[in-house]
Amino acid sequence: MHIHVITDNHIHAGEHLVAGITQGLQDSFQRFEHQLTRLDVHLADVNGPKGAGNDKRCLIEARLAGHQPIVASHQAATVDESVDGASEKLFRAIETTLGRLHHAKGNQTSAGGDQVI
Repeated sequence: MHIHVITDNHIHAGEHLVAGITQGLQDSFQRFEHQLTRLDVHLADVNGPKGAGNDKRCLIEARLAGHQPIVASHQAATVDESVDGASEKLFRAIETTLGRLHHAKGNQTSAGGDQVI
């Protein structure tokens, strides 16, 4: 799984920030590592230099192999909080999407009659 962090001109994408986000997302999405090909993380400071309460936005786009991209976003007071919120939403969306795909296939059985999970 490839993780790409993109920021606007108000957020400095330092090595420490990118490494922290990358490690956190790898840990969070380890369960889906074989289905996910790429995560694009877009960070923005909505109000720029003006400052405000909840002006840091994170949008994460997940690319699942053979499926349309899934997107989740969250806006919070800090970059870390916005990344955490967006990743939680994205995790639930991926879980739901893959659950529906698995459920749509129905119960499968092998040639010997054993149920395949």
